[in-house]
Amino acid sequence: MLEWVMDWITDATLHLAAATGIDPALLMVYAIASEQLLDLAGVAAHSSGARTNAPLLCHVIGRAVALGASLDILDAAVREFAGPSD
Repeated sequence: MLEWVMDWITDATLHLAAATGIDPALLMVYAIASEQLLDLAGVAAHSSGARTNAPLLCHVIGRAVALGASLDILDAAVREFAGPSD
């Protein structure tokens, strides 16, 4: 069973789910995914030189996952695109 990240993002997610009528389980950020997404946000900010690319990349990743893409495959693709880290 996946664990939910219990913090501000969980509370915000529950609020957004209630406001939209979407099942909260479909929106929750799980602990493993949160670490992976935060790491990818760091890759985006570092490799592009612009911190603003971090949330935008996470949005793109979220949309791709919603359309059926695997987070692990997206992770590998982002790292390939970003190139070697310092």
